[in-house]
Formats: sequence, structure tokens, C-alpha cells
Amino acid sequence: MNVTFLLLDGFSNLVFSCLLEPLRMVHDLYREDINWRVISADDGMVESSSHLLLVPTAKREDIEASDLLVIISSNGYRQHPTPENQRLVMALARQSRYVIGADAGAWMLASTGLLDDLTATLHWSVISEFAETFPDVHVSQASYVKEGRLWSCGGASTALELILAFITEEFGAARAFMVSSMFMHDASPQRDGARMPTALSVPGRSKMDAIINIMVETIENPLSLSALAERAHMSTRTLNRLFKAELGMSPGQYYQNIRLTHAREMAENTALGLREIAIRSGYSNAPALSKAFRKAYGHSLRKIEKKP
Repeated sequence: MNVTFLLLDGFSNLVFSCLLEPLRMVHDLYREDINWRVISADDGMVESSSHLLLVPTAKREDIEASDLLVIISSNGYRQHPTPENQRLVMALARQSRYVIGADAGAWMLASTGLLDDLTATLHWSVISEFAETFPDVHVSQASYVKEGRLWSCGGASTALELILAFITEEFGAARAFMVSSMFMHDASPQRDGARMPTALSVPGRSKMDAIINIMVETIENPLSLSALAERAHMSTRTLNRLFKAELGMSPGQYYQNIRLTHAREMAENTALGLREIAIRSGYSNAPALSKAFRKAYGHSLRKIEKKP
């Protein structure tokens, strides 16, 4: 998947991160072939809303086709629809399978006519002005909107919701949920600096979140399926049905994914050996961990040496 980010001056660093980082995690965790490049409207450095300068990784002329085009416009959105920028967006959109307008990105898209007679949304503070400026666009108060190949959202939290929905469509609900759980609150440091993960709450999934939290709490000493169901106050049959319906996999498979993700984080970010990592991930020894990791991800778990 080729992803192109068009950043316009005044773009939000937080919106950019919320859209890019989940895709990076899909690439890192599952070895999906996802490549991303960043371009600006004039091939020069682009300045964020917090006045940080970002150097583009590609030039406009280098972009031949994209599976996903992401346009981020934040501060300065009224000045962005210049004739040159409109031509650029039109050209990029024509050669892209999907297009996302984030934050005030729908303003840029609407200025080209791409959203005429379609529904879109953008940052809540801009919605009223947007509706007056572009009467041919149907404005929605939803956190994000999908209209065919055109997606739109508002600020950072809605950008995260949108990209998780996009990942669900492209790579499956189980991977999207696993990626969402990687946005952790840092718990207190454990032995040797290792940290235990906590699950991210996803709106509308409180029951699932509660079960995921139990899994996270018991990584080192995994519960049996019946014990997990008892802790969750439901039958094993109901537990299985819930996970199959929401994620397309069994609770045991998801439980293992959490443990393997925890093992990978420790391998990359601590000085622990594979034997200790295995024990802290609920495996009896390093070979058992390595076998499970290779079966799940198709490649071996490598211990990354920490540089002094």
C-alpha cells in the first residue's frame, strides 16, 4: 500500500501522528507492505501549527499513484485553496484509490468540487463556516464520514477513529483492534525498565475492553479460557461468540497476540534476554515463545541489542 501525505502549512502534528502511526504499526507488527511519503504544496519545508519544520520525503513529481492520499489542513485552511493547490489536489486525487481530508482537509477538497453533492465533516470549530461556504456539500456532525472513496474527519481523536476504521476495512478487525491497543498509557516501570501495557478504550466496546484489560493484567500468568470467562462474568460460549463477532478470531488467539506484542516490545526496548522475555510473556521458555511468534507473524522474534 502506497500512502501519500500532503501536508499544508499550519498542519496539526497530532492529527498527522494519529493517521500515520497506526499504519506504521500495521507495517511493523504484521510486515504488511505499507510505504508512506510526505509531500508539501511547493516541495519545500512545511511548517506545522506549532511552528515545527518538516522536510518532505518526496517531491510532487515523484508521486505517480497512491492507494491512499491523506490531506491535512489545519491553521491557515482559508488560504490553502489557491489555484495551484487545487490543481495539485485534483491531480493527486485522480490517481489515488482513497482520499482522506483530515482536520480542515475537507475544506481543501470541497474547494475543488470533489465533495459536491456528497457528505463530509471536518473540525467542529469550522463546520458552520464550511456549510455556508460550500452549500453543495452535505455537512455531517459525525466523527468521520466515508463517501465512496472519499473519507473526512475532524481533529486528532476523530482522525484516530477514522484510520482504525480504514485499517479494519483493509486489514481486518482483529489487526485494527490490536493496533488500537498499542496506543498505551505508560504504566509504572516494572523490573529492568519493562512496562506492562494497558488496553485502549474503544467507544462502544466496553465489554470487550474489560476482557482485554483482564488479558493484559495476566500476561505473565495467562488464564485458561474458562477462568477468563468466569472473570468476565460470562460463559465460555458467550466469550467465544463475542470475539468471533467483533474480531473474527477466538479469545485464545487474541490473548496470545497480546502476549506476543508484549514480547516484541520488550525485545526491542529492554536489555532482557529471550528467556526472561518468554517468562514475562507467559511462555515456559524461549523456544516456545519463538515458535509461537513465528507461527503468528511469519518471522522470528529478534533480540535487538541496545546501543550504549
